[in-house]
Amino acid sequence: MLSATVFAEAPDRPLLLLGPSVGTSVEALWRQCATRLYGRYHVVGFDLPGHGGSAAAPGPFTVADLARSVLDLADRMRPDSSFLYAGDSLGAAIGLQLLLDHPGRVSAAALLCTAARIGTAEMWHERAELVRSEGTAAVVAGSADRWFAPGFADRSPQVAEPLLDALRAVDDASYAYACEALAGFDVRDRLAEIAAPVLAVAGAADKPTPPDDLALIADGVVHGRLVVLDGVAHLAPAESPEVVAFLLDQHFDPERSAGIAVRREVLGPEHVDRATAGTTAFTRDFQDLITRYAWGEIWTRAGLARRDRSLITLTALIALGHHEELAMHVRAARTNGLSVEEIKEVILQTAIYCGVPAANTAFRIAQRVLEE
Repeated sequence: MLSATVFAEAPDRPLLLLGPSVGTSVEALWRQCATRLYGRYHVVGFDLPGHGGSAAAPGPFTVADLARSVLDLADRMRPDSSFLYAGDSLGAAIGLQLLLDHPGRVSAAALLCTAARIGTAEMWHERAELVRSEGTAAVVAGSADRWFAPGFADRSPQVAEPLLDALRAVDDASYAYACEALAGFDVRDRLAEIAAPVLAVAGAADKPTPPDDLALIADGVVHGRLVVLDGVAHLAPAESPEVVAFLLDQHFDPERSAGIAVRREVLGPEHVDRATAGTTAFTRDFQDLITRYAWGEIWTRAGLARRDRSLITLTALIALGHHEELAMHVRAARTNGLSVEEIKEVILQTAIYCGVPAANTAFRIAQRVLEE
């Protein structure tokens, strides 16, 4: 039985399960991220066998076995109900297995720093044998190199050291069994079966599961989105808890997911995902504000068509001289169905009501954007 850690008590809210990476505890990996979530969920993390608070594994197990154990955990709290799921590395591989084996139970998933096949079977068998013979102490240095982006452990020892301590405390046999479970895990040919919304989060500095591995997942499932985080390696929830929490809220919280969906449709997924990945603790509240209110409350209203909202927005931006935003919304206007001729007419109209100098600048900006 997997041990559970309750990060946020909300029995009347959706259940969100958090899965850890091999060699970590859910407390060390997820605590800072889980406490930064704005959306209201009943947040529960679990530990892998022999990790954190879970008892040592009595024998070998597979990723499918772990998925069934997670389902048992969910059933103890919400029998036969759907739940949200987020996991890192092996924790995310468990999420993929849940999505495939129990598709009706996971309503949405965030898969971080993982792959449909992680590494090679030979690599995992070699590591399992190393730990059986020398203990987890033998993989601490290598794990620190793989887990964290360059310089992170020196900058944030209060984050890195508890994770490395958790690795040292893992039951050796259970760690080896987890390695062997990953050696046998490969669902690359089944991704198209996954219909639930999937957010794939990659660390730009991740060596074990580089961004291409997450792109394969995002492109392979029916409804996938990829976000790449700069300056992050393999343990994104610990390395960048603020941004990961922001991404989970965007993906799981209904009012935020509606806003981010419209924002991506209007402004383009590349622009929005780049802005999201660049979120910091300082800017997160503002990004959350515009996602919920500008895009979730206003742009989603049925009272005006999106092309009409583009007409109004272009006029306001020209009048107020917001040139950077104007360039962005000229692109959005084309996405929303405005022709080049109609954009020209809008700017001509502003020459009369907003002033010729404002329209002159707007023409210059719009021409550059339209040529691009």
